Amino acid sequence: MVFGPGRAGVIDVPAPLPAPDEVVVAVERVGLCGTDAEFYTGDMAYLRTGDATYPMRLGHEWAGRIVALGARVEPVWAGRRVTGDTMLGCQQCSRCRAGKQHVCADRAEVGVRRGRPGALAEQLAVPVWSLQELPDEVDATKGALVEPGANSWRAVDASGVGAGSRLVVIGPGTIGLLCAMLARARGASVVVVGINDASLEFAKSLGFGVARATAGLGTGVFDAAIDATNAASTPSRAVELVQPGGRVVFIGLSAEPSLIDSRALVLADLTAVGILSGSPALAATVSAYRDALVDPSLLVSATVGLAEAEAVLAGRRPAPDRGPKIHVDPRR
Repeated sequence: MVFGPGRAGVIDVPAPLPAPDEVVVAVERVGLCGTDAEFYTGDMAYLRTGDATYPMRLGHEWAGRIVALGARVEPVWAGRRVTGDTMLGCQQCSRCRAGKQHVCADRAEVGVRRGRPGALAEQLAVPVWSLQELPDEVDATKGALVEPGANSWRAVDASGVGAGSRLVVIGPGTIGLLCAMLARARGASVVVVGINDASLEFAKSLGFGVARATAGLGTGVFDAAIDATNAASTPSRAVELVQPGGRVVFIGLSAEPSLIDSRALVLADLTAVGILSGSPALAATVSAYRDALVDPSLLVSATVGLAEAEAVLAGRRPAPDRGPKIHVDPRR
C-alpha cells in the first residue's frame, strides 16, 4: 500500500469478497511499471486531477487463478488462470457500448484510478467481464506481461509496419522493447533509440539495431516511429524521423507538455496516433504469446516479494539487472 509520496508498506487487509459479477483471483505475478513509480514519488498526474488519492494499492499488470465466484458468475470460471483489463468502464455509456470502454469518462482503473485496488496483494477482486483466460503456454510471467504487451500491440498496429518496413522505437523500456519485438515478428526492420548504455546493450542482445541518440539518424528515414519515452522533446523528433506519408505513434507521456509543429505533420502528410490503453488488444496479445510470436519473459530482470516492492518503486533494482521489467510474486 502506498500511503503518500515516498511512503509505502505491506499491511494486512481483509480478504476481498466478490460482488455478484466479480471473481476473486489468487495473484501469482504482478509487474511494476513507470506508472506505479510515479504514484510512489507523487508525480502521477491523476494525483493532481483528483482521479487518484492516497492511500492506494498499486498493480495493474497481473496474472493469477480464480478462487471465488460472485453470485452471478458462471461456475465454469472456477479455477481458471486469467489476466484482466486495467480499464473498467461503466458498461452503459455510448463509448462502452461501442467497445471503447477504455476511454469511458467514468471508468475505474485497477490499481490506478478512482480507488480501484490493484494486484499488489495475495488476492484481487475484478469483474468477470474484464478477464482474459490464459492458455497453458502462457505462464504467470507472460500473463503479467499481457497488459503492457497489448499496449505495444496497439502501438505497432497504429504504426502500420509490416514486411520490409523501417521502424524506429524511441525508448528501450518494457513498452518500447515489446513494440520492437512485435514489429520484428511482422517483418519490420527495427532500430531502438535510448540514452542509457545498459538499456541499449540489452536491446542489442535481443538482436535490435540501436542508437544512443536520434541526432545521427537523419530525417525522413523511417516508415514509422513509436515514441515510448517520458521525455517532452522526443515527440517532435519522432515526427522528423518519419518520411512523408508515414506514421508516428505516441505511447509515452511526459510530465510537461510536448510541442509538435503541426506544419511538420501537414506538409509531410503524416498520420499521428495516441495510444492510451491495451484494452482492445488483450486477446490478440494472449494469442501472440501462446503462439510464441514473441517471448516477453526475456524482459523480466528479477522477481521479488511484496516486502521488496517499495525498494523497486524507489529505484533500487535487484541484481542481476538486465531486462527493464521487475515482477512481484505476492506469495513470497
